[in-house]
Amino acid sequence: MSTAILESEEVLTTTTAPILSAGPASPEQAGAWEKFIALPMPVRTNEEWRFANVKDLDLSAYVQSTPVDDATREDLLVRSQGLAVVAGRMVFANDDLLSHETLADSLRQRGVIWLPLDQAATEHPELFRKHFMREEAILGGQKFAALHASQVRAGTFLYVPRGVEIDLPIEAFHWLHGANASVFPHTLILAEEMAKVTLIDYYESANANAPGLACGVNDLWLGSGANVTYVCVQNWGRKAHTFQMNSTVVGRDAHAKALFAQLGGRHVRSESISHLRGQGGRSDMLAVTVADAAQEVDARTFQIHEVPNTQSDLLYKNSLDGTARTIFAGLIRVDPGAHRTDAYQKVRNLLLSDEAEANSAPGLEIEADDVRCTHGATSGQIEQEELFYLLSRGIPTKEAQRLIVFGFLNEVLERLGNEPVQEKLRELVRAKFAAHRGRSAA
Repeated sequence: MSTAILESEEVLTTTTAPILSAGPASPEQAGAWEKFIALPMPVRTNEEWRFANVKDLDLSAYVQSTPVDDATREDLLVRSQGLAVVAGRMVFANDDLLSHETLADSLRQRGVIWLPLDQAATEHPELFRKHFMREEAILGGQKFAALHASQVRAGTFLYVPRGVEIDLPIEAFHWLHGANASVFPHTLILAEEMAKVTLIDYYESANANAPGLACGVNDLWLGSGANVTYVCVQNWGRKAHTFQMNSTVVGRDAHAKALFAQLGGRHVRSESISHLRGQGGRSDMLAVTVADAAQEVDARTFQIHEVPNTQSDLLYKNSLDGTARTIFAGLIRVDPGAHRTDAYQKVRNLLLSDEAEANSAPGLEIEADDVRCTHGATSGQIEQEELFYLLSRGIPTKEAQRLIVFGFLNEVLERLGNEPVQEKLRELVRAKFAAHRGRSAA
């Protein structure tokens, strides 16, 4: 029988300790738990939670997840279908490792490390401690970052040494199983000088109708000249509360590319920060959202240019149907002395129903000279001329709308520059539209 871990702040303060890890919690986890208790729950008057439905953040129902049985284990392994060919893969369910496909001997011999997070913390403590959650959450999710730090016990650790290029993507699946269960996945990527790698995280619920809590963090660290592509596919169940916090640190002449596909979840909070810390560094921040019914997807971003001669480019596209809501609040900050910054921020919302709602608030904060920074946000419905063109060629209305939305979102997917990954994402978007049509017809 599961034990409630998030009953109420009064109960938590007096009777509950971090209990998700086996055995006593570490002092670091105990400290994070105390921080979680001390920090207040968000209120809508907080600028970082403007527009958000904070009344929907009640965590009292969620319980400790338990290991899955053998039959469920086999089912989830079969359902963990990613790319046809990968360099490595891990599968987790309820924060327990189900499968670990190791890297090729040639990569291991060159020093690449691909381990479960807990094993990496034991076998490579210096690397782990130097990079694990070293950047503070500063976009409003401090309380949930503390919760994650206090409860995390599963995730992936990827270290790519200097000059090593991994041609095939690496994948990780994280499954949530059981009503009101909670998981706390973590991804830590360290790419040294001139290293190159792509990693894809898939977040899935075993039962799409089961409520649950997912509170995840990923840390990306890029050395000089490194090239890292990170893809996060958020497809939790339709009743899940999800929090995802991303921190990317970009070194000299390095290039980080992160794409977030927001498909599932009832209440989705995504916070993403790019720190441009090396001259010549570049960060591409990408997202596609397919929201329907009563989903709320709340995205907060921060592009921080800390040194001269850096670039960042943000492109978020949202498709909204039913009574879905999206929120975007993004800031480009150019620090003093960060001259010759080139930063761009664009958010586009496609509204497929009159009840859908998109809120966008891009912003700039510039404290340097000789910079080029632009931002913008647009919201609109499907152009009737486009729809008429397809209808006049015998394409049914719903199919015509789907094709238009696919074209709208595909601009973001093509920015990845990896056709197998792009096609996998298209497949998942098609599945989301098919599921929505099925629910609408029921």
